Amino acid sequence: MDWLKSTQPDVVCLQELKCQDTEFPMEAVREAGYHAAVHGQKTYNGVAILAKTEPQDVVKGLSDGVDDTHARLIAATVNGVRVVSAYAPNGQSVGSEQYEYKLQWYGRLRRYLDTRHKPGEPLVLCGDWNVAPADIDVWDVALWQGQTLCTDKERKALEHLCGFGLTDTFRKLYPTEQKFSWWDYRMLAFPKNQGLRIDHIFATAPLVERLVSAGVDRDARKGKQPSDHAPVWTEFKD
Repeated sequence: MDWLKSTQPDVVCLQELKCQDTEFPMEAVREAGYHAAVHGQKTYNGVAILAKTEPQDVVKGLSDGVDDTHARLIAATVNGVRVVSAYAPNGQSVGSEQYEYKLQWYGRLRRYLDTRHKPGEPLVLCGDWNVAPADIDVWDVALWQGQTLCTDKERKALEHLCGFGLTDTFRKLYPTEQKFSWWDYRMLAFPKNQGLRIDHIFATAPLVERLVSAGVDRDARKGKQPSDHAPVWTEFKD
């Protein structure tokens, strides 16, 4: 809440809430000046969209008929922009059921976009994608080669998703800059800057045309009992 109050973004997408809708701190969010659309789940997963204006046309889940109880996606319209907050599966280990579920989930999300949207619409997808798109997004390529979050299949699944007409807003502005958004809690990974860039904000062409800046708020990772992720942000012109 301190970060929310100090930075005052227009829209915030949250992932891995690990709480049910009724447990979400709605009152504190309102006091900070935000409305919230929440898709929670006990203990695991959970996503939300916070906005200074009330989110409209809220959709929870992929709604594709697949028997999937994971709360991994919520979408809403904010000031004419369709906003999606997504928490991609981790994948656990290569070849596991969780890994295959992750690849399938990416395919399902692409079909969700194809069914519901057009690339010419103002659309932004924000989330913990659990994929480092390229070697530049990995602190030690040799160490992570073939490991979950960095495999060719995961990267191709992400590329296929972005083939809908999505642009990585950070990489668009900074094609050669190495920044990370996640650091393991162990082995002093954060102070050593041994991380991955697995949190991304993707946008369609109408928003890319209005792209101003993007970055990672590394300072937010320095607090007491922080997340292992740092907030990533993108600014668009009105």
